[in-house]
Amino acid sequence: MAEDKAMEVWDLWFPEAAATGLAFARGRLQATEVLLVHAAPAVLDVQVRSDQGDLLAEGKSLRRTADRPMLRLTRRGREIHREDLWPTQADYGCPVLLPGGEVGILVEWWNAEDESEWRWRIELYNHR
Repeated sequence: MAEDKAMEVWDLWFPEAAATGLAFARGRLQATEVLLVHAAPAVLDVQVRSDQGDLLAEGKSLRRTADRPMLRLTRRGREIHREDLWPTQADYGCPVLLPGGEVGILVEWWNAEDESEWRWRIELYNHR
């Protein structure tokens, strides 16, 4: 199922927690320009590194843009941008980073028009 593609590490940090901040999630995944994130804190610092540790892109003090359960991180050159959103079918197939670092693929999303509830499915896959 997995193809031979470059791997990256997306490291998300909550800089306003505790004395010096707290790690939120670190996920290793195939290279991507877009990453969905579930249940992220109000502010994030993001670094994207190659498997060899080279810094590829980053975003500092990315503040919540709306009260949503998901956000989209988009890489534009060496910069990362944040948009909090309700996913749509256009987001199906995108990787999703969960708190702690597990990475899945968004398979399905539904939310009520009044934004009071939502249901979603991700697919998780691993190999050795």
